[in-house]
Order: sequence, then structure tokens, then C-alpha cells
Amino acid sequence: MPNQTTDTDATHILAADHRKVESLFEKFEKASGASAKKSIAHEICTELKVHAMIEEEIFYPALRGKIEDDLLDEAYVEHDGAKVLINDIEAAAGDEDFFDAKVTVLKEEIEHHVTEEEKERDNMFQQARAADVDLGALGEQMLARKEELMAQAKAGGLPPAKTTTM
Repeated sequence: MPNQTTDTDATHILAADHRKVESLFEKFEKASGASAKKSIAHEICTELKVHAMIEEEIFYPALRGKIEDDLLDEAYVEHDGAKVLINDIEAAAGDEDFFDAKVTVLKEEIEHHVTEEEKERDNMFQQARAADVDLGALGEQMLARKEELMAQAKAGGLPPAKTTTM
């Protein structure tokens, strides 16, 4: 359970995840050697799989009917595009043809997605804050689920990402 000092605002939790993945992409770009790149790419993929799962299981359903449906629908489709690449990257060797290119395209897709969630005018997070949604309660559920998924990832790995719209 989160302690009293943990920020449980759902949008803050998701934004912190975004920052973590952005820094991992930077680390990937600076890395050299196939095994180092493969290791960082795996970390990126794990973070993104967990992030997508807590959004799709908890955050997005809580917003359905309270923010623009188009934003949510696009988010699901964007997740699925990323999941296809994530599964491909996780199955690949770090020195395989197109490995770096796939990670770069994944980065670009995630940057676009993050912009729509938190940076654009009238973005998803602004709409969520304006809606009648308990972001603290949502955040607590998301943190608990994230903890479970991270433990599963450490214990034996997460299964391949499942698409919703494809």
C-alpha cells in the first residue's frame, strides 16, 4: 500500500512513468554494444507493458464517458501499435537488423502518445482533472497493480503484450 508521502494522483503517476521511459530511451541512444542495448530495450519494453496495462485496466475505463471518446479510442490504438513493436523488440537479438530502428520508432510513437496525454491543449490529463473522477483513488489502484506487475516481471517476466483493437 502507498504510504502517506506517496503521490497517488493517477495523472502524476502516469507522467512519472513517461519521464522514466524518456530517460531510458536516452540511455538506449547513448549505449553501445548489442547486449547493453538489448538490456535497456528490455527495460523499456517492461516499463511500457506495465504502463499500458494499468492505463487500460484502470485509468481509461474510469475516464470512459467523462472525457472525449476519441481521445480514449486513439490511445488504445496507439498502445496497440506500440505493443506490436514491443513484442518484436523483446523477441529480437540486440544485434539483429532493424533492432535500433524499431526502438527508435517505438520512441517516436511513445513521444506522440505522451503529447496527446499530457502536453497538447485540452489533453487527456487536463480532461481527467476536470472530470468527476477520484484521481487519488485511481492512483492507489494503479500503484497496487503496478507493484504486482513489476513483481511478476522480476519473477519470470511478463507475457507478450496483448492488443485490444487489432
